[in-house]
Amino acid sequence: MVEKPFRNLMNKLVILDRDGVINEDSDNYIKSVDEWIPIPGSAEAIAQLSSAGYLVAVATNQSGIARNYFSLETLKAMHNKMEALVNAAGGHIDGIFFCPHGPDDRCQCRKPSPGLITQIEKHFGQSAEGAFIVGDSKRDLEAGLARGCTPILVRTGKGERTLAKGLDIENVIIVDDLQAAATYILTANQ
Repeated sequence: MVEKPFRNLMNKLVILDRDGVINEDSDNYIKSVDEWIPIPGSAEAIAQLSSAGYLVAVATNQSGIARNYFSLETLKAMHNKMEALVNAAGGHIDGIFFCPHGPDDRCQCRKPSPGLITQIEKHFGQSAEGAFIVGDSKRDLEAGLARGCTPILVRTGKGERTLAKGLDIENVIIVDDLQAAATYILTANQ
């Protein structure tokens, strides 16, 4: 589901998971604007990417909607807060895509299915092949890999747990946080 229109600046694309990558995560879900707390440096990292000409898309599972933990209006308010912080850091987010379904709904947009990535491709009118996907869980990376993305795992959020379970995906770039991911992306494409 697309929440916001995009500005097509260049063909470079970075896809970010939200909870655990941009903001603190919780096993009890992020249910309010007050609970949406940015990870230090994440807004600045997004600003660096957008300032360097990257299209920045957020792809996030939000089953809290299906579970009636929060409303679409609350989700929009959380995303407004996220965008305001990124804007204040001098950047912007080009599109926010979310799956509102629960794990038993059998939708095609809930990660690890690649539906959100497909939505991003259609929205921007370009393939995600070769784009970086940054996540804190195996399901984030699998969704991107299904569309040819380059996976980056952050240790924030559920990243350490993901590593402890054993990550059987080849060629995953592992970094401490979104700031380190942005640095890697910016230097990898010089």
